[in-house]
Amino acid sequence: MMFSSMDAPATLDELPTPCLLLDLDVVERNLRRMAARAAALGVALRPHGKTHKCVELAERQRALGAAGITVSTLYEARVFAGHGCTDITWAFPVILSRLAEVGELASRITLRVTADSPEAVDALARTAERDRPLHVWLKVDCGYHRAGIDPAAPQSVRLAAAIAGSPALVFDGILSHSGHAYHGRSREEIAAIAEEERAVMTGFAARLRAAGIPVPAVSVGSTPAMSAVAHLDGVSEARPGNYVFHDFTQVALGSCAVRDCGVTVLASVVSHRPGDEQAVVDAGALALSKDAGPDHPERETMGEIFDDYGAGSLHPHRRLVSLSQEHGIVTAADGAALPVGARVRILPNHSCLTVACFDEYCVVRGAEVVDRWKIWRGR
Repeated sequence: MMFSSMDAPATLDELPTPCLLLDLDVVERNLRRMAARAAALGVALRPHGKTHKCVELAERQRALGAAGITVSTLYEARVFAGHGCTDITWAFPVILSRLAEVGELASRITLRVTADSPEAVDALARTAERDRPLHVWLKVDCGYHRAGIDPAAPQSVRLAAAIAGSPALVFDGILSHSGHAYHGRSREEIAAIAEEERAVMTGFAARLRAAGIPVPAVSVGSTPAMSAVAHLDGVSEARPGNYVFHDFTQVALGSCAVRDCGVTVLASVVSHRPGDEQAVVDAGALALSKDAGPDHPERETMGEIFDDYGAGSLHPHRRLVSLSQEHGIVTAADGAALPVGARVRILPNHSCLTVACFDEYCVVRGAEVVDRWKIWRGR
């Protein structure tokens, strides 16, 4: 939704803080790069919308050939469905108390839900209408150990057979998330995790097929894994999400450069005592979250301060070291604390959580504010 010159600031200097900036030039470049990466790897791209929660960005991803979209919540699914997306994967273990919502949405679009337990599969089969089976992915633990069936366990084959053999369900295939790629210490280790995910998933698919169970698709993905994986032979689709914006964690992992980070928080210094090496800004945990960032940081940080945004350089001495609800503490190791009224651009540790703290993006090209986009962050 475009705004007029009468109802919004035209430049960064006029924006009230704290606010969330979306650099459209950077983001559009990130979208094109991942679309090309997926094509080069021979997989369909089903980007995860939980990162951006934004209709305008989903439309851009679809225009670049996305096979559909992935979501974390039914609210996100309803929003994207209401704006023209007809093929959505809810990549979260299905919540049994919300099956009525699943059935309603599945009556309007192709909604692909995720299950990893007999209880969920049985409940989905009872929910499905006789003339409209529900699409189901079987979630597989590829090494992250958060959720998903054990691909080596005999009961996992039986669960896949139950989905595939149910007249009320459509077995879409197997799905995983290599979240442990975020804990890699090097590009080589991340690439090895990505290969582990691919090998686990294609191996399990082969085991199911040998048991006479067709596996229509194999779905994998995380942004670090997609940035480092050597090949995805045997995989059908990938579901990275964070790539649209990146963040300081991705910089530390080597998935991107600082200049590839597409969202920042603009904040103002509101307090500084003479002689102190610290200043208080108006961006706290409710603007940045309390994500501590990379597992193995060179220095502890709750968010990095830009020295020169245009050059993609972070300040060598200033950093955000502490967050309370609305306050952020910025220290200056060189003693040059920021004065009251100064404005800083902060690179968040985790863009997905930061985005979920705001109601809208201030969309910018350079120093010009060109639009405002709603962030659909309901549950």
